[in-house]
Amino acid sequence: MRAIQIDRFGTPDVLGIVDAPEPEPGAGEVLIRTVATSINPVDDKTREGAIGEGTPPLPMILGWDLAGIVVDGGDSGLRAGERVIAMSHQLGSGRGTWADLVALPARAVAAAPRSMSLVEAAALPLPGLTAWQTLDWLAVKAGERLLIAGAAGAVGGLALQIARARGAKVDALVSRDAQVAFARDRGADLVTTDRRALEGHAYDAVFDTFGAFVTEAVVDGGRYASIATQAGPVPDLASRGVRTTVNQVREDGAGLHELTKLVDSGSLQVRVHSTFSLQEIQAAHARFLQGGLAGKITVVF
Repeated sequence: MRAIQIDRFGTPDVLGIVDAPEPEPGAGEVLIRTVATSINPVDDKTREGAIGEGTPPLPMILGWDLAGIVVDGGDSGLRAGERVIAMSHQLGSGRGTWADLVALPARAVAAAPRSMSLVEAAALPLPGLTAWQTLDWLAVKAGERLLIAGAAGAVGGLALQIARARGAKVDALVSRDAQVAFARDRGADLVTTDRRALEGHAYDAVFDTFGAFVTEAVVDGGRYASIATQAGPVPDLASRGVRTTVNQVREDGAGLHELTKLVDSGSLQVRVHSTFSLQEIQAAHARFLQGGLAGKITVVF
């Protein structure tokens, strides 16, 4: 089968299509034929060797996101031919999704949304689960005030929509004027590019996607979650009774099922910036590195 593999770290030219052995699904696993995947920041960091300790040994197949068709559902209840989505924690398990066939634990797989193509669905798993799980940790309830820093990014844009679906009142900090309309259209009340415009000690919870550390915005006794692992820990806010975390995504088929329901109900929209073929994987990474994306880059097998 075809797979995108690296045998050394470096620029996108280290990405190559290789002929890899087909995986043999074990107990509790589902064999999926990949239709599409997408590029995430963690894929870029892994390719260039920026992860450090914890990186799977070389050579390795990259990729976290997956949208495809079940080949063998095993005892999972999933049927051959069923459309599914999944997220593989590639760094933790070494199971990359950038391959024609992928075997994953059934607990990491969910039926795909019916209202979108598999190419669109491939942009959902990692950012969607990151948003969902972080909002769960923040325990954002209906009527509470939430600030999202980076509300127009892949994770922040989904978190904004999920939080609104949960009934939260959301304000948004974005990085560029061109992103203001997106956040407003998805239900944010205040949208600003200027952190000085944020009300102090006003938000029950803060979801920080990029290490903004707008800690003065959270109320005493509130919650502050960052997903920007590269920015380091959130400053200690214990003196104000604020709980803090740097949240890391985990495989979660049940969470994907909930995200699928939001998509099919019209409450959650996924953005795809551009789509490349498997043979264009180096070009896809080069475009990712240019930045300024209004959505994710997907890759079709």
